[in-house]
Amino acid sequence: MPLELKERVSLHRDDLFADGDAYTDEIFNLEDRAAYVMKAEIARAFVDLNRAPNDLPPDSTDGVIKSHTCHNRVIYKPGLQPDEKLIEELLDKYYHPYHQRLQSALANGSGNIKLAFDCHSMLPIAPEITRSPGRSRPLICLGNRNGKTCSPEWLDSLTVSFQKAFNLDTSDIIQNRPFPGGYITRTYGGKPVPWIQVELNRSMYLVPPYYDRKTHTIDSTRIQSINQCFKQALCLFLESIGFQ
Repeated sequence: MPLELKERVSLHRDDLFADGDAYTDEIFNLEDRAAYVMKAEIARAFVDLNRAPNDLPPDSTDGVIKSHTCHNRVIYKPGLQPDEKLIEELLDKYYHPYHQRLQSALANGSGNIKLAFDCHSMLPIAPEITRSPGRSRPLICLGNRNGKTCSPEWLDSLTVSFQKAFNLDTSDIIQNRPFPGGYITRTYGGKPVPWIQVELNRSMYLVPPYYDRKTHTIDSTRIQSINQCFKQALCLFLESIGFQ
């Protein structure tokens, strides 16, 4: 938790865990196979790096600075919501440096970065704050902003590769629903690097027998298995499109 917010936040540890992307560092770990890797260093409940910098309260409750979690839990104690000055401090310290590093990586590594992925996890059921609360979600969602950030042919090839690697049915992987790609994919995708948002359903690992909700402990072999499937999916995809 940022020191700037320590005395303001009303959330408990379980609330932050439920709102975050737990274990995705390990699930999407590519070791030295990626030209460049960026990780979020702050919980999105406090600063959401995948939102526009002007997506702010009070107009938005789910923007870059939020008032509620995805489960509609109030983040801040009454009267202690960040004011304009604190919001500016949070953006200057956490948001802008992240995007500056991302922009620098694209500018300086344009010869090496041929394809980018923005990787997340998603709840099995759409929460209250979404446009379709209560709707079941696929096991995997792959988004390219409906063809705007990479070619439909590439997304089709990636879909097939995920089906093979994870041994899933065609109905288990959906393109662009419910996540076509957030702010990062929309802003940087296809300019010129092709970009794909990847969402894995948490029901693949944050459920018994792999996960204990009381202790927040997980079977590490399950995470390793999903990671191996992810790597295999990318290898199959790169082979299918002729990448060396």
